Amino acid sequence: MKRSRRYSWICATAIVAITFAFPHRLPGQTGALNSSGAGSGSATQFSVQVDRVNPADLELAPSFQVAIYENLLEELNKTRRFSQVIRDGDRKAIEVPNLLVLKTTVVKYTPGSETRRAVTTVSGATKLKARIELLTRERQVVLDRTVNGDVRFFGSNLRATHNLARNIAKEIKKSSWSVSEQPTAILTGEL
Repeated sequence: MKRSRRYSWICATAIVAITFAFPHRLPGQTGALNSSGAGSGSATQFSVQVDRVNPADLELAPSFQVAIYENLLEELNKTRRFSQVIRDGDRKAIEVPNLLVLKTTVVKYTPGSETRRAVTTVSGATKLKARIELLTRERQVVLDRTVNGDVRFFGSNLRATHNLARNIAKEIKKSSWSVSEQPTAILTGEL
């Protein structure tokens, strides 16, 4: 009995020590990154505010909209391209210099079936296609792309939202854009 109490105490102490030794940010948590996080050789470090996902005229379930939004926050934080990733409606965004706004509009949605994917790998894919726009406060478009996300074989239907957010973050990370040099430039493309 005495030994199990001691073992429990040691385990609890170890968990607390590990938690403080290796702190991490929660998905979607905003915060400043170090200056080495600047991407694509840009001299100015930008912050991004992620607007809510626009389902357009599609019948996209609210769970899909929220999942895309939350996954976007997480994936954009992982890119380390931005000094801050800010949620839509955050009042601190007014004070942030060099703020860009990410607008995401779902342009195509094909609902899939987890059961059909499990039985046959040929059908049942969930597919999403979204248009992303990265804008300055003055509504100058600095990036305009169409990005796909889907789940074809295994996984829940919501996995397509994660894949879409990951592809959006990859597209933003690999793109090169400059706000000050080309005020009317629009980078377009389709993934």
